[in-house]
Amino acid sequence: MPKVPAHRLRRRPPFFPPVPLRARSDGWTEERQCGFLAQLYVTGSIGAAARSVGMSRASAYRLRERDGAEGFAHAWDTVLTPPGKGRCHAAKPDWRKVTTAALLQRVESGLVKPLLYRGAMVKIVRKPDNSALLRLLRRGDALAIVMQRSGSRR
Repeated sequence: MPKVPAHRLRRRPPFFPPVPLRARSDGWTEERQCGFLAQLYVTGSIGAAARSVGMSRASAYRLRERDGAEGFAHAWDTVLTPPGKGRCHAAKPDWRKVTTAALLQRVESGLVKPLLYRGAMVKIVRKPDNSALLRLLRRGDALAIVMQRSGSRR
């Protein structure tokens, strides 16, 4: 039986909000998070994907369990769910419980996605988190907070 190509076993990484962490040179940066998901798509092995970005398998699982890592966990589960097997069963965020400060952070950081070409990550694609922006604007006090942060007044 011939070997099944990786693209038939796994899905490409989707856009996800990166896990907010302190800036550390040896930590899980946005680049390492995207590189991990790209290698997870290519290899299907969590340990190999973590080693490829210079991190351990245990630290990858710790990152997945952190507060604010729901988007990363959803992207991880999406990559490991075979195409044609329905949607992945990762929990989506309950937008009713997201604070205004968390929505502002998501609007400022945006969404990221690793761009793959021939089994390697070529770059990181960024796009604004429009759903977080629209949810923020639906809240009554959001405009006042945004105006206060920018320092301008009506």
